[in-house]
Amino acid sequence: MTNIYVCVMSYKKLEIWQLARDVVNDIHPMTLKMLPAHEMYEEGQQIRRSSKSVKSTIVEGYGRRYYKQEFIRYLIFALGSNDETMDHLETLYETGSLKDEIVFTKLKDKIDLLGKKINSFLTAVQQNHQSER
Repeated sequence: MTNIYVCVMSYKKLEIWQLARDVVNDIHPMTLKMLPAHEMYEEGQQIRRSSKSVKSTIVEGYGRRYYKQEFIRYLIFALGSNDETMDHLETLYETGSLKDEIVFTKLKDKIDLLGKKINSFLTAVQQNHQSER
């Protein structure tokens, strides 16, 4: 009888997904507790959606990882959603809707780090794809 070991990989093991999850978990309560009521349904809703889009797009891309071009495409979408999230955060801070500079800086740093890590991961996937041709 032979033992077959299957390495089960999951998107949950990706550092970019873990960091994206942290961003969502930081942004969601910030929008509900720290923003004026009118922003909860305007910019607050937009930043919640874009941050969740980063995470879910990484998952969708991972599900298509056997098709490298699809994986790359979804990672580029995730990067775009991350940039959108940063833009919403900066808008909230610049308009005075988010007044806490410490919260702003913490989120900005985390979103910036996530963008860098998605970019690095994207580069690695692209290089791996090109070397397989």
